[in-house]
Amino acid sequence: MPYIPHTPDDRDAMLASLQVPNIQSLFDEIPPSLQYGELKNIPPGLSEMDMLKQASLLASKNQNGTCFIGAGCYDHHIPAAVWDIASRGEFLTAYTPYQAEASQGTLQLLYEYQTMIAELTGMDVANASMYDGATALAEAILMAVRINNSSKGNRVLVLGALHPFYRETIETVVRNQHVELITLPIDATSGVTDLQALQPYQGEDITAMVIVQPNFFGNLERVDALTDWACANNAISIACVNPVSLGLLKPPGSWGENGVDIVCGEGQPFGAPMASGGPYFGFFSTRMSHVRQMPGRLIGRTVDKDGKAGFTLTLQAREQHIRRAKAKSNICTNQGLLVTAATIHMSLLGPEGLMQVAQRCHENTEKLAHALTQIDGVERVFNAPFFHEVLLRLNQPVDAVLEQLRSYGINGGYAIESHFPSFGNTLLVCATEMRTDDDIHHYAKSLTACLKKGVTDVYYKINLQN
Repeated sequence: MPYIPHTPDDRDAMLASLQVPNIQSLFDEIPPSLQYGELKNIPPGLSEMDMLKQASLLASKNQNGTCFIGAGCYDHHIPAAVWDIASRGEFLTAYTPYQAEASQGTLQLLYEYQTMIAELTGMDVANASMYDGATALAEAILMAVRINNSSKGNRVLVLGALHPFYRETIETVVRNQHVELITLPIDATSGVTDLQALQPYQGEDITAMVIVQPNFFGNLERVDALTDWACANNAISIACVNPVSLGLLKPPGSWGENGVDIVCGEGQPFGAPMASGGPYFGFFSTRMSHVRQMPGRLIGRTVDKDGKAGFTLTLQAREQHIRRAKAKSNICTNQGLLVTAATIHMSLLGPEGLMQVAQRCHENTEKLAHALTQIDGVERVFNAPFFHEVLLRLNQPVDAVLEQLRSYGINGGYAIESHFPSFGNTLLVCATEMRTDDDIHHYAKSLTACLKKGVTDVYYKINLQN
């Protein structure tokens, strides 16, 4: 391969130094049964011209319909300036800023990012940063266990309307950490946590509680009551939030009488495009009293010997930084490029811009829910207030309807039945600030046609059988 710098003579010299006859000998510890062998199915190489033609052909098969899918990944507007700046070489190729004297620009950006996240969430301090929202929540649970060391049971209450992928992730991460996850039931009418379900745990040894806002269904949980319950029962409160919603809703640091202990979530709405599942980044903030239990990196501002402002890595609780087995976490990234994009995005929006985006998201989803529920065979599942997602029930199989909607150029939502079997034929829809009144009208018109077609097809099949 042309990008490998070593010549055949270089390789022969290294093999001779190791006293092995060939490269394959380096893998003699792997049993032959586990070795893949030859790559027989690799086609012959293509010229650059032929490769570009093939790539264009494959790209032409993509169909990017109007997106009404949410469920943790959102189609928000990304100003052109975000990636114009983030793609500059100074940011695009920057590595982890171990050498402060050579990384002042990167460190300053990360410091500003931390400041923005702390202000947004209403907390004292934020790190920079986590892999994604799901693993950030897992780290928050492990951090809560470390903080609440007087709790012996390591039992964590988790809202039933937590994103199912987040649930799978935290189960995977904490499974071998002697942490028990207890799911709180969802009220069938409101779609939020039934506060009466907390009664059995009153006075019990509960280590932490995970509070989601908004929840997976888009509904707004009664966060004040949940936070106060956690505080009264000596449980560490963890907020997992959509950052855009904080443009309208009060920050987790102000929930209840005292606020929560830890805040985390997914940062994708700030500058990260929808890109087949990533990459994304997680944000994480906490109280100053808990800072030494926080995973990841923390950038600090100081002055040098001449009194000039400077930035440096202050707290690094990683295994690579001397801590080894005493490390608070093995998290080994700051997702620097995505954080760079998010910092630019938040700077461009500002508080007023974020509020406008959040307001527009909510208004559009209200319009969407109203338009779709005017159609025969469509109804809202829950009656709770929502942010920018809402769960609808159809009178026909959802997967078939979604397939038909794609022929109209619409990605119509997310079917949740595989995660919540009791909610059959339900569809989670979302309308961000990107959706127009025409988009919503087109969706309603197309869904009406799909449902009528479905009824006609069923009628035809019944008559054919008879």
